[in-house]
Amino acid sequence: MDIVKRLGSEKPVVIFSKSNCCISHAIHMLICSFGANPTVYELDQYPEGRDIENALLALGCHPTVPAVFIGKLLVGGSDEVMNLNVQGKLKPLLIKANAIWM
Repeated sequence: MDIVKRLGSEKPVVIFSKSNCCISHAIHMLICSFGANPTVYELDQYPEGRDIENALLALGCHPTVPAVFIGKLLVGGSDEVMNLNVQGKLKPLLIKANAIWM
């Protein structure tokens, strides 16, 4: 679990994904549409991917991808990110995390 928290806190926006997951890609594109440049860890291409996926499960991420950290905090998966966007809370969260500037 430490590796997930460490990686999730290294950049303003971190997405744990899999290269063949279209939902992960959609969340990545949504965050990029605000001008953010998230760090993406493709778990199926990352040497510690299986360990990270198990840690995400332990943190309550089900399914494990996408898992999004914004401002060093686990926001959640696609449902949570989309809800934040619909509520108009995603952009302010990205600004607060210094992922984008306005």
